[in-house]
Amino acid sequence: MRRADRLFELVQLIRGRRLSTAAFLAARLEVSLRTVYRDVADLQAQGVPIEGEAGVGYRLGAGYDLPPLMFSSDEAKALVAAVRIAQPRLDGELAAAAEGALSKILAVLPSAARAAAESLAIYAPSWSGHDPVRERLERLRGAIELRRKLHLAYRDEGGRDSERTIRPLGCFFWGAVWTLGAWCEHRDDFRSFRVDRIVTLTMLDEPFRDEAGKTLADFQRAYEGD
Repeated sequence: MRRADRLFELVQLIRGRRLSTAAFLAARLEVSLRTVYRDVADLQAQGVPIEGEAGVGYRLGAGYDLPPLMFSSDEAKALVAAVRIAQPRLDGELAAAAEGALSKILAVLPSAARAAAESLAIYAPSWSGHDPVRERLERLRGAIELRRKLHLAYRDEGGRDSERTIRPLGCFFWGAVWTLGAWCEHRDDFRSFRVDRIVTLTMLDEPFRDEAGKTLADFQRAYEGD
């Protein structure tokens, strides 16, 4: 790897984490600790606002922007594959945004890398008809972003109907179905709801804030422990 490329990658690695140790950076770049220390010092001397010190870790100061990114051929292929697989499973708004972002990336690639990425033989079936799950996903995502409670009418696997007021926390894709992870006000506990079994959903005017024991991180820890 050319030194200029290594310095660029070093800044990328530091920017992508809250705190990066020299050992982590050395392992990722496949160089010695001494090289990392020297490269960081050189970048700092050039005005790159890298904060921290050897033995503690490094982070990038706020407000620093890098030049436009350039992707390798394999990275471009990975992006194409990710968008193709994700698009049929995302709600309409996110799917369109993903397509737009990919088009911008492909437009600035060298012609050979762009051709290789666009000819990638990886596809995912799409559904062009009415898809209530994708519509619900968009509404669920909106409620999660706005931190608003939802009222659900839900039908479980046995066909039993129930109504719940929940705090929507996150949507999860399991390869065949989407589920909504939430805090259920009725059960006073975490619950997962299959999105295709939601009969109706209504966004309430009642907002919610993160509370200890009721957050997305708490939900994930609870289900990882099962």
